[in-house]
Amino acid sequence: MPIISTQGLTKIYNERIVPVTALNNVSLDFDAGEFTAIIGPSGSGKTTLLNMLGGLDKPTSGNITINGLEITGMKENRLMDYRLRNIGFVFQSYNLIPVLTAIENVSFIMLLQKQPRNVIEKRAIELLEQVGLSDRIHSRPGELSGGQQQRVAVARALASKPNYVLADEPTANLDTKSAFTLLDIMEKLNHEEKITLIFSTHDQRVIERARRVITLVDGTVTTDIPVEKQQV
Repeated sequence: MPIISTQGLTKIYNERIVPVTALNNVSLDFDAGEFTAIIGPSGSGKTTLLNMLGGLDKPTSGNITINGLEITGMKENRLMDYRLRNIGFVFQSYNLIPVLTAIENVSFIMLLQKQPRNVIEKRAIELLEQVGLSDRIHSRPGELSGGQQQRVAVARALASKPNYVLADEPTANLDTKSAFTLLDIMEKLNHEEKITLIFSTHDQRVIERARRVITLVDGTVTTDIPVEKQQV
């Protein structure tokens, strides 16, 4: 049974003025432990699809099922709680809280979950060690490089032990060294801890690591290819 399933997912913006179809009848299944890259030109619907999978936006029609639970019709307060406990997010712009240190940023999700403070601190330190930042746990975002900030964002995304992690262009603002470091970390987590990763990306460095590549064009899936079946 897929961890995520979409059926006929359609999103139309400005329906009553000038309709823009961002997604058009998208049906996809994602299995646990996948590392998937969603690619396509700007405006193809990549970010819209990720927002739908993350419960950040609602479709015009169609539905999304996660672990057998249909989330499309959830009321907002229940959906917020579901996101908090089941989905990790990594954004292009990092979205760290500037006044908080690295450990405080990673701890924030667990505080919202009302986990015990001793559990929170232990897990936050472990996660920052995993992403190679054990020496920067008390640094604020402004004191970190872009690559280090993105690694804090990855640790934060994993803090709640989510069912899957959604990453929207996570390497777009990183130099080559930082991008490879981040991808090494994500790939290791995917292999060793079976964390499901779904990336939207233009970055060939990400595409080369993924084990499944889905192409969107004008809101429609045009190809869905396991990497081992692609022609080199």
